[in-house]
This record gives sequence, C-alpha cells and structure tokens, in this order.
Amino acid sequence: MDISRRKAPRPKYPLTDSRVILHFDLDCFYAQCVENQQPDLKTLPLGIKQKGILATCNYVARHRGVKKLMLISEAKKICPDLVLVEGEDLSPFRDVSKRLYGLLRSCIWSDKIERLGLDESFLDVTDMITYNLGLLNRHSLPESYFCLSRTDPEMGFVFDATSFAGCVHGRGDDDGSLDDDLDTLRMRLLLASHLAHYLRMRIEDEGYTTACGIATNKLLAKLAGDRHKPRNQTTLLAPTEEAIWSFMDSHNLRKVPGIGAKTARILQAFVSGRQPDDPNIHTMECSVTVQQVRTHSAMSAPVLERLLSGSGSEKGIGGKVWALLHGVDYTEVKPAQNIPTQISIEDTYRGLNEIFEIHRELVSISASLLRRMQIDLLDQEESDPFQPTPRKWLAHPKSVRLTTRPYTHPSENKPYGWARASRSCSLPSFVFNCSPTMENQEVIAEKLVVDVLLPLFRQLNPARRGWSIGLLNVCVTNMTDESVSSGGRDIATMFRQQETVLREFTTYDENTEKSAAPGDAEQVLRNHEEEEAYPGDEDEDDEPWDQEPSPGEPCPRCGHTIPSFALQAHGRYHSMEMEEG
Repeated sequence: MDISRRKAPRPKYPLTDSRVILHFDLDCFYAQCVENQQPDLKTLPLGIKQKGILATCNYVARHRGVKKLMLISEAKKICPDLVLVEGEDLSPFRDVSKRLYGLLRSCIWSDKIERLGLDESFLDVTDMITYNLGLLNRHSLPESYFCLSRTDPEMGFVFDATSFAGCVHGRGDDDGSLDDDLDTLRMRLLLASHLAHYLRMRIEDEGYTTACGIATNKLLAKLAGDRHKPRNQTTLLAPTEEAIWSFMDSHNLRKVPGIGAKTARILQAFVSGRQPDDPNIHTMECSVTVQQVRTHSAMSAPVLERLLSGSGSEKGIGGKVWALLHGVDYTEVKPAQNIPTQISIEDTYRGLNEIFEIHRELVSISASLLRRMQIDLLDQEESDPFQPTPRKWLAHPKSVRLTTRPYTHPSENKPYGWARASRSCSLPSFVFNCSPTMENQEVIAEKLVVDVLLPLFRQLNPARRGWSIGLLNVCVTNMTDESVSSGGRDIATMFRQQETVLREFTTYDENTEKSAAPGDAEQVLRNHEEEEAYPGDEDEDDEPWDQEPSPGEPCPRCGHTIPSFALQAHGRYHSMEMEEG
C-alpha cells in the first residue's frame, strides 16, 4: 500500500457537505490604485517603489521581464522606460482595500470574510451555495437564478448552470457517470463559480480587476486562484483524494502557503541529501516539488515533526505540514471584525545611529499612526452641518508597543526577525484628543515620542549610540470595542461598575440578587501589520476629539485619565476587581 495514502490526513468534511471557499486576489494591487488615479499610466510599464525595492509592477512591465521585489537598479536595466511611482505611503492603498473589502462583505451572508494583507480575501459562502442548490431547477438549468438574499427574491442574478464560469482544473469522471455525492460536489462548486464571477464583476465596476480561486478549503482555493492570472478565476474540481494529491504534487514546495523558506530548505535538504546551493535563506526558489516530499519513502508526519520542531516552532508542526502536502486545510475563515486587533506603522533603514535620527523617524511614524487611528477607529458618519457633533471613537487601544531591529545586509543571511525586540506600556489618553489638522497631529506625535516612545527606545537600546537600527515599528494594541465595552471612558459608568464590585461587601435582604461585575471585552492580539478596521457601532460615552483633555491624572493600571478626586476610588475599584477575579 502507498505509504502516502496509508498515512494521509483525512478531510474534515464529506464531499456532500464540504465547505465552499472563495479566494480573491487583486491584480498588482498597488499599481492598479495608481493607474486609477492616473489613467495615462495603464499602457505604460509601471512600478511601485518602496525604498530601493520594486514593491510591485503592472503587467505591461511584467511582459517586459520586470518582476516584483526586484531592486530598482536591476528593474531599470531590464526596462529603461519603467515609470516609477513612490509607494511608501500605504494610506491610499489601505483606503481602496477597505472599500473593496466592504463591498465583498455586503454581498455574503455568514460574515465569514478574512483579509490577508491589503489585496487578498477569503470568503466562506457555504451557506449561500447550500441555499441556492436547494432552489435549483434541474429541468431548466440554462435559465437558473442565484438568490443573493433570503428575504428579497428579486435580489440576485441569472446564470447558466450547465457550465462553470471561468476556468476549471479537473473535471471529475470524464465519462459523465457521476454518482450522487460527486454530482452534488460538482454542482456546489459550479454555483460557487458563478457567484465568484458576479463578485468579480462588482469589483470591476469599482475599477479593479481580480483573480479568484474556488475550492473546498482555503489552501486549495488560494492555489487554484494562482492558475490563471490576471483577471480570471479557476475552480478546482477534485472529487477524490487522489485528484487533490495530483493537484498539490504539481506545485513547487515554496509555493504552498504555510511552508516558508526555512521549512522548504530543511525538506529540500532531506529529500536531496545535501544542503541547497543557494545561500539566500529568504529565496522563493526551491528545487523540489510537493510530490517529491510527499511520496518520499521515509517521509511521514512524525518525521516532519522531528525535522521541523525546535526552539520557537509551532506545536504539531509536523502534522500541519503533512496535511498541507496532501491538500488538507482545517482552518476556518475567520469572521469579519469591525475593529482591528492592532494598528501598526513601521519603516526600515540602512542603520540609524544618532538619537536625532531616531527622534525624527519616530515622529514621522507616530504621525502616520495617529492618522490611521482616526481613519480606522473614529466613526465615519458625517455630522449635521447645521448641528455639528464630534465623531466618536469606535474603539480605544490600551497599549502602545515599540519594536526595533538592527540593520542587517542581505549577504549576512540573517532571519528577518533576528535581534527583533519590543517593549510596551499604557497608551496615554492625550492621543485621543488629536484633531484631523496636520498641525495638531504633529504636536501630539511629538508629545507621544518624547513622553513614551523615546523612553521605550532607551530601554530596548541602552547604549548611547551606535545601534545601527534597521527597523522601527510603533503599534497600538489591546483594543477595547466601545460598542461592547463595559465602561469606556465615562466616569459615571466607572462608578456604576465600582458599585457592582463593592456589592459583595454590602448587606442585602434575603431576596436581593447579587450580580457580578462585567469584565472588559477585549480583542485577542494578532500580529498582522496590514489589518484594517471597518465601521462598527457608535459609542455615546466618548469625549469629543476636538476638545482639550479634562483635568485629571492617568490611571497607572488602565491608562484612562481620572479626575483627581476620583483617583483613589478608581484604584480601589481595580483592587476589588482583581480580588473578585
């Protein structure tokens, strides 16, 4: 018996009840954003530069031999007439990404839509496909109708259910004698292909083209979408385990999401019996395929665990990689979030050694961070021009984190996170009084740097100079969603909470019911630098952002500014809360 089959992981869902996942990938996204702002550039070779690297380029440039992540100097040698546009400021790209994300989110039912960077999104549309499969008239497939709403039958589109929309990889049984299970899977994916085409056309109406993959899990959907780019879509019709393995086997090991450069090098060395010739540990190149690793006579999940486990490695890494090699991905599409778990801005350098350089760059990063906070965390609704009211914060980050990393030359082959270190503390409340004016943002950014970030930097880098800083990252984290927060920043609400906590020590009648103090509802921190916020519920307890902060002192525990007369009681509230917990 084939060892890969005997020990292959099994899919979580049966064919008749499989998930249906769409993966959207916007074509050369940064370049498209620039082209929509400057349409004359659409016919020219265009590159978006960040530092000395080509972040991306349009397909006109790619047809000339230019590739993304090239050095600018190398790209200009290949294509002398390459038009370069600065892409250091990600704000316009983030804004477009948010708008297109909102469009996709408005079209699905489950709200399971997960972003990957600024240009990719996973959608779980299983519920929509199951519903429409139940409505499908098998006697009138060419005039089928896809319902986009459970309550409004007129909301939808007409499609031909006798064929797939876009490209298809794999056809199932070529003789057409599909059993019931395989026919159900085929029809589920066929319906999904037409939904994907409809969504792609909606995105094109906004001026952007995209590729899409349709499959039964996130891994397969992402790989399928890469088959026919740009402006196309691919449905993976793989009704058996062997068909899925065949699809996976055709991929270079480094192309599989979840298998990074370090893992690929280890597996390449194991299969070939020698270390890779390329000394660059960050390369996307790999000389072995999934098939070579998956079918190797000595390969198994336990072997992978021994090879890949070590300090800092993920628990169960062997089983995870073994599943990926067989096209099995158990991860769910995460539900959409109204607020991010964190917002961060970072920049890289060729070695900063003077304190004035650190100060200057931290002010620049902090100003960008404040602008991003206002875009992502402030209510976006327009106020009444005759009765203007201040916009309200949808969430309050409680912590600020500074991360630094020394500069390393690519020839040193140091990992990206080498010597990366972080320190965090409470985020001061004055940042929430930052107005949209550039002058006010610069003042607040300067105060944040002097009062908070420079002291954190000196803790991370105690030497007086000579740090050779290659990266600075400032991040606000530990978000409190004000739509579900138990207290917010309202002093009256804080006292109501305190009364609840102290109720345990109060005498009650026998029939009086005691209630526990509600805890803060905090989002789990996830380290994803490009994650964005989307409009959520309003909170009526926030202070106006265009007013001076009320007099008081910051609480050393939660960071909120508390009137001096209430500071002692507020501290007792925290103490009681800890004792009760």
